Amino acid sequence: MRKIFLILTLAVAGLFCNSQDLNNRLITPGEIWPDTDGNHINAHGGGILFHKGTYYWFGEARLLRTDKDRTNYGVGCYSSKDLVNWNNEGLALRVIDDTLSLLQPGCVIERPKVIYNRKTRKFVMWFHHELKGQGYRAALTGVASSDDITGPYKYLRSLRPNAGVWPVNFPEEFKNISVDEAALKGKPEDRVKAVKEGLYLRRDFEGGQMARDMTLFIGRDGKAYHIHSAEENMTLHFSELTDDYLDFTGRYYRVLPGESNEAPALFFARDRYYMFSSGTTGWRPNPARLSVAEKITGDWKTIGNPCRGTDEENRITFGSQSTFVISPRNKKNVYIFMGDRWTPQNLADSRHIWLPVEWEDAMPVIRWHEEWDIDKLKKVE
Repeated sequence: MRKIFLILTLAVAGLFCNSQDLNNRLITPGEIWPDTDGNHINAHGGGILFHKGTYYWFGEARLLRTDKDRTNYGVGCYSSKDLVNWNNEGLALRVIDDTLSLLQPGCVIERPKVIYNRKTRKFVMWFHHELKGQGYRAALTGVASSDDITGPYKYLRSLRPNAGVWPVNFPEEFKNISVDEAALKGKPEDRVKAVKEGLYLRRDFEGGQMARDMTLFIGRDGKAYHIHSAEENMTLHFSELTDDYLDFTGRYYRVLPGESNEAPALFFARDRYYMFSSGTTGWRPNPARLSVAEKITGDWKTIGNPCRGTDEENRITFGSQSTFVISPRNKKNVYIFMGDRWTPQNLADSRHIWLPVEWEDAMPVIRWHEEWDIDKLKKVE
């Protein structure tokens, strides 16, 4: 009898283990996503780097708090072999406890992204950086580097890029226009026209262009690009990085001028570049946007909303905002939309919205799934 009981116990335990293994292969958007220590993954507005058989997730490490303090204390790093089960590697970049440092506690670090430079064998991190006590007025981008992928990353500097340089695709006739910005108040159409013709580009020409929401992307041309919201968040700038990825070459392109895009997330498929982005409504979700281009430097064309849900879901991108697109290395031509469902009053509790990128009429679309199996993703034909 004891022998039969033992066999039944082992069988039930085996079924339970199988169930647990199955659950560990499922992604449930919007729910608590525990790391291997059982804590919700604290890496928001982030991105993924695949290196030597392992995925590394970098994102904003936010304080668990209930007040409206939206500062953070660094960049979190997690590692995974399967994109589902994540191990906490600790802080890759920490704020610096020095009042003379721009990276002191109380500053804002957002949307960190990391790429690997094969020539220098360095890992390079860029991030949107706002200074302590200045809200979002600084509009800087910061850079750090490390010999090891998990860090620690050494903070190098923060700046506004491309000071004293015109975009490659900016018309000559717009360079010397004089516009009274005060006269545009209450005239949104006139303001958009003025922005398209370089209103804020000229204003920031000497000191450098604004750099807020950002991402990094290595194009098919082999060059690395720093892609960021500029010109009061009304125009995207695609800025070429130097060969060591630590600075800007001075070659940059205005993309979708005057159309107010942020949260850019790029990928390459079917011989085209695609970009998910959002409008500019702060922490509140808005309709996603899909843009496409033959070359990374343009011309970019806005296609429309890639979401395929109810009217309400489409209006708020399933309650999320884009941050990155993942291409699993063991699944060629498969893509995953990576977004954030922000909780402004407690940013550490913001939820991760990962959804499969599907295709409809040769264009990428996003549908809601309560849960989905990463092993069953379908590739682009």
